Amino acid sequence: MISDPLLLSIVLMAIMFVFLLSSIWIGVALMMTGVAGMMLFEHNLPPAISIFQKTGDLLAGSLYDSLNSWSLAALPMFILMGEILYHSSISTRLLNGLMPWLSNIPGRLLHVNVAACSLFAAVSGSSAATTATVGKITLSELKTRGYSKKLALGSLAGSGTLGFLIPPSLIMIIYGVLSDVSIGKLFIAGVFPGLLLATSYSLYIIVVSLIDKSTVPSTKETFTLKEKILSIKDLIPIFSLIGLVLGSIYGGFATPTEAAALGVVGSIILAIYFKSFGWDIFKDSLLNAVKTTVMISFIIAGAGFLSQVIGFLGIARAISEYIGGLGLSPYVLILVIGLMYIVLGMILDGISIVVMTLPIVLPIIVMAGFDPLWFGIFLVFMVELSQITPPVGFSLFVIQSISGEKIGYILKATFPFFIIMILIVAVVTVFPEIATYLPERMIGK
Repeated sequence: MISDPLLLSIVLMAIMFVFLLSSIWIGVALMMTGVAGMMLFEHNLPPAISIFQKTGDLLAGSLYDSLNSWSLAALPMFILMGEILYHSSISTRLLNGLMPWLSNIPGRLLHVNVAACSLFAAVSGSSAATTATVGKITLSELKTRGYSKKLALGSLAGSGTLGFLIPPSLIMIIYGVLSDVSIGKLFIAGVFPGLLLATSYSLYIIVVSLIDKSTVPSTKETFTLKEKILSIKDLIPIFSLIGLVLGSIYGGFATPTEAAALGVVGSIILAIYFKSFGWDIFKDSLLNAVKTTVMISFIIAGAGFLSQVIGFLGIARAISEYIGGLGLSPYVLILVIGLMYIVLGMILDGISIVVMTLPIVLPIIVMAGFDPLWFGIFLVFMVELSQITPPVGFSLFVIQSISGEKIGYILKATFPFFIIMILIVAVVTVFPEIATYLPERMIGK
């Protein structure tokens, strides 16, 4: 039996990693870690209550409480919307509409990855869906036209992670539910940081293309003003869907859950209009949405139980008091937490990182004086980094399956965009108003 909460936290961390490395389902691994914590800790329960009964009560209560949330209903809706867009021709039209407007910028069509991912992220909410959808369209097209393969892969890997930052975002929904932070405010808070990151990627592409002329083809494709104007018709559907989903939230007409349902209806209408919707597409989209939602919900349920155990055993309070006693400055604390998330990103997926660490980290952050709303954006950045951090960077595997390139080559191509993201995290940390300005002005403090 262990009576020291700090020692128990170290033991539980080791047990959890053993479970995760043994290929057990993440949700089961989290629940088993919680059970192990209850068994190992020295309890002072009344004689009438056994440790098995208390563990069962905690497990049953946490499973219900974790998933009994109306806000969480937005999750399957946004996933379904992304699946419908992924299987329809809307994504192809997005690329066709962007090409004429990017032809005169240094780097030319290499900016398509950044622009297309930014726009698709605003109607998808999923990093994997954004990377896969845009990558399937752009990589082969850029290769055929003679653009730098390395820069095309790197920009896709970096820009694909915008699916988590630019609203609507699945990670923001999960964070909002677990931290009791307004999901609407989180969505708005992600706008400026997302645009800043996308702009930084484009600036890097511009600089590289100006230095190395071989990154773009020698022959320049030109478009007339008439062709540019006509291409707008391919962009209108995406902008309309973005306006429907985000406008209804920002305008106060709908909750994120209701806006997600509107997004599903809007994506179906657009797919029908473009004659790219049928029973097979709807069935595949529905099945994939159910599978993804169940997977995420199972992880959330496991994390909810582990969170209950951590609170019951006093681990969160003990860790908070210990770190508080170290006398670290707020920025050093954030640096330590950021490094921890980068390490975790090497072995865990983004959703797991959020649900596993939040019960411990959030009390520490609040105690240090940071805004939970700002920390939600910081955490999304950390999840984005995990998507392109080896060896479990999910976006890396998505790109590998699309391009057929070796993972080592993809890592080299992605590294500059990884560094850019870290720099933007530092900027948003030093200037938190980048994230908090819009929510304070549009919704109020």
